[in-house]
Amino acid sequence: MFNLSNSLSLVRAPLALLFLMESTTIRIIAIILAMITDSIDGYVARRSKSASRFGAILDPAMDKFFVYFALTVFFLEGKLELWQALAMISRDFFLVFFAIYLFAVGSLRNYEYRSIRFGKISTALQFLVLLGICFNIVFPAAVFLVFVLLGSLAFVELFVRLRVS
Repeated sequence: MFNLSNSLSLVRAPLALLFLMESTTIRIIAIILAMITDSIDGYVARRSKSASRFGAILDPAMDKFFVYFALTVFFLEGKLELWQALAMISRDFFLVFFAIYLFAVGSLRNYEYRSIRFGKISTALQFLVLLGICFNIVFPAAVFLVFVLLGSLAFVELFVRLRVS
């Protein structure tokens, strides 16, 4: 099931490993390349009619790996506080709660994995904040609270989509 779109998603794993290097330039390039591959992998899958359930899971998994890895490095370097990192990934806590709900009602296996609007916005904002951290920008607390808001909106969006389908 490896095609161009899935390969573009997989590229984000080695890009994340570039954060082990303490070069700001390399980290910025890694983030920009991750943003580009994230932007075009879904388009390539739809255009080439190679979209799959595997790809629908792989793409956000690679986004999460990249972001979590970068956040961990920034946290360990003291460029990010724990609450800020947790706020940035708060959407994922909401997704876990949604998955628990699906499991509890017996719908997890049949659920159609698709991207959600607030998830895409949250991922884009994560990449932008990672870039800002590379440039030593200090973000106000409100920016991190926006991640919690986006996570809760994604949670609502998932339930609305579930009820509509």
